[in-house]
Amino acid sequence: MRTIRITGKGQIKVKPNMTRITMTLTGLYMEYSETLRISSEDTEELMDVLSGFGFERSDLKTLSFNVDAEHESYRDKNNDYRQRFVGYRFNHILKVEFESDNERLGKILYALANCSVSPEFRISYTVKDPEATKNLLLGKAVSDAKEKAVVLTKAAGVALKDIQSIDYSWGEIDFEYRPMRGEILAHQCQAAPMADRYDLDIEPDDIDVSDTVTVIWEIG
Repeated sequence: MRTIRITGKGQIKVKPNMTRITMTLTGLYMEYSETLRISSEDTEELMDVLSGFGFERSDLKTLSFNVDAEHESYRDKNNDYRQRFVGYRFNHILKVEFESDNERLGKILYALANCSVSPEFRISYTVKDPEATKNLLLGKAVSDAKEKAVVLTKAAGVALKDIQSIDYSWGEIDFEYRPMRGEILAHQCQAAPMADRYDLDIEPDDIDVSDTVTVIWEIG
């Protein structure tokens, strides 16, 4: 059986409609149990802050959590380098998502910047229904493969018959647009001024995504 193998590419621009705030809580303490306790308390405080903006406590999702022993280098009396234990550091990275709204975002960021736990945070944008977007992308990739196959088989004077296989990587597609990285505001816990929000006028750019599929047809 003769076959033709074609790789099609799908590419679309997606307008982001969800805002994601990624927050990092961290702390260094001498006792492991104290580190875990304060980490838990800080997370609860963060949940309390966000609940004031209509979030359920379950809306705050953990992306990663770890506790590591931390050491520092020093020179002893013989001027040799040594390591000494300085404590246990926790790093807790969390996220919360909501339908994009600059006014709501400004209020949330203001509250985070002025709360007692002072998390580091960044904002990014994504889509509400990534699966639907992935399906649209795959459909475009298959259509592209078929168009190429039709052109090639016509030029070669052969007939395009049944599809024998479709190969798709099933890899993750990144639907996140990150206009700001790291700490987007230099902040520390401080007394709140008259305003209760940051005035933000952010219009995220479209997200460019692409993927490929490889289709094998029988030809005759």
